[in-house]
Amino acid sequence: MHRRPHIRLAIAAAVAAGLVAGGLLVAPRSSTAATSVSVAKPIYISIGDSYSVGYQNSALGNTSGFTGYVAKMERYQLENFGCDGATTGSLFTQIGCPPGGSAATDGVPYPTSSQVQAVLDFIAAPANAGKVKLVTVSIGGNDVTGCASNSDPIGCVSAAAKGIRQNVTNMVTQLVSALTANGDSSAHIIGTTYPDVFLGNYVAPVGSTNKRQAVQSKLAFDFLINPALKKSYTRVARGGFVNVTRAPYGVATAGADTGSFDNTTFAYTGPRAPLRGFGNAVPAPVVEVCTITWFCDPSTFGDIHANTKGYHFIGSLIVAKLAKL
Repeated sequence: MHRRPHIRLAIAAAVAAGLVAGGLLVAPRSSTAATSVSVAKPIYISIGDSYSVGYQNSALGNTSGFTGYVAKMERYQLENFGCDGATTGSLFTQIGCPPGGSAATDGVPYPTSSQVQAVLDFIAAPANAGKVKLVTVSIGGNDVTGCASNSDPIGCVSAAAKGIRQNVTNMVTQLVSALTANGDSSAHIIGTTYPDVFLGNYVAPVGSTNKRQAVQSKLAFDFLINPALKKSYTRVARGGFVNVTRAPYGVATAGADTGSFDNTTFAYTGPRAPLRGFGNAVPAPVVEVCTITWFCDPSTFGDIHANTKGYHFIGSLIVAKLAKL
């Protein structure tokens, strides 16, 4: 008597199976199949130099950097074409990226083309039509790094800034054309600049500081490098520029422009804060660059790259800028 319900269920199951086999009844999809369906993420393209690939120092090498932060926060699929050592000129002329120079995660190889051409080809691929939502560019630092040891550093940066503006403008123009042609006209192009790491020379290394170079670097960023970059990126409708140099960080409420330095005596007037290893009254903008980069660290003194804290800071600035565009 207790078996009859099971018999009726077995007969019902057999009838249902017959209907499915005959095409008269559609079997429902299992929950496993439903949860396995995924929606492709919007594409985020990274172009540039060592900052674009998250390089930190010789021990840590390339890390996820600010691009990984942005991709995670925006839920984008990162395609990183960046290459350590790139300049605004080499973006167009260098074929491929040397071993070890590519991004550690989500790096895209391009052994037979330049970085810019590889990006343009990627955008033009039919499979990527309408999927690109963001392009970030970190470039220009290597164009002027050598000016630090030039007998006329400001004159050197001034000459380099002209090339930076020309090359970046050319790149942005080509990117806009490629994005528009492939249905990505809503994609944003955001260019970044850098922390004014050379401000670290104001306090480091102890006993051998170079306050003149620290103050001159501020002039170079404010009046030459950043204006050239900003004009190149913001000349297009969906372009944006993130001024990392002037972005507020902690007590440095105006970034490198917090307070003021005398161009002759190099004396500083403005807020100060403690900096481990350098005292309790260090100029706020110096504290900032020494906190978010490796420049002042005794083990890596002079390294111009951001640390993890610095890359996350840059990433947060990009996310904030994107929300306003």
